[in-house]
Amino acid sequence: MSAPAPQPAAEPGPHILVVDDDRRIRSLLSRYLAAQGYLVSAAADAVQARARLADMTFDLIVLDVMMPGESGPEFARKLRSAAEPLRSSPILMLTARGETADRVAGLEAGVDDYLAKPFEPRELSLRIASILRRAGRAARPAPEVASVRFGAFGFDLEKGRLREHGRIIHLTTREEEILRALAMNAGEIVSRQRLAQRQVNGKVETAGERSVDVEVARLRRKIEGDAGGPRHLQTIRGRGYRLWVDAVVGPDEEYGKAQ
Repeated sequence: MSAPAPQPAAEPGPHILVVDDDRRIRSLLSRYLAAQGYLVSAAADAVQARARLADMTFDLIVLDVMMPGESGPEFARKLRSAAEPLRSSPILMLTARGETADRVAGLEAGVDDYLAKPFEPRELSLRIASILRRAGRAARPAPEVASVRFGAFGFDLEKGRLREHGRIIHLTTREEEILRALAMNAGEIVSRQRLAQRQVNGKVETAGERSVDVEVARLRRKIEGDAGGPRHLQTIRGRGYRLWVDAVVGPDEEYGKAQ
């Protein structure tokens, strides 16, 4: 039997530079973006960022507004006055929520877009993809989630169907919506505000956050052996909820593998 022909190596995704003085945020962003198919490098401040830019070419820079020494807007302003290709490097700035002055300073410095902390990882992905499209730097699409598996359960996002060992578990409309939102952001914290939003006749409506807690409690009784000590659907105090899954299945894979 002849050996199989070698497969060409997958083309790496766009190269992103994450600049943030918070080591935890740098690590979280780097891991998340790498999972989305991007090539990621990181820097703790403007000095390290310049060293990275001198050695490598980047398709986009994710830049924190507050850094020791040179601030994010100052760094962006100097990039915009540098020679190409640095001058046209797309920049997404991370700002503090509600700090209008930071957003204005970033826009005046020439950043392409800004995102207020704390933010949903999915929104970060969408902002990055949008900037890369506008800049003409093709971005590899983020992997879609078709279904997830956790413990004895499999959830099909498209059909809104939850199964336990092949047996269909009935979900109310709100339970299905909440489980879908959590599954789409598997492993990430989803805020109560986000879970309270739903589309009705093409319009976004917001339910009370207390109703979200009630629906999550009902959903938890259906998927947890011990609702008092949940393993999968976890409460993150003061922030929201998170769904820990064992596997994520993409649209091109067989759903049966997720059960």
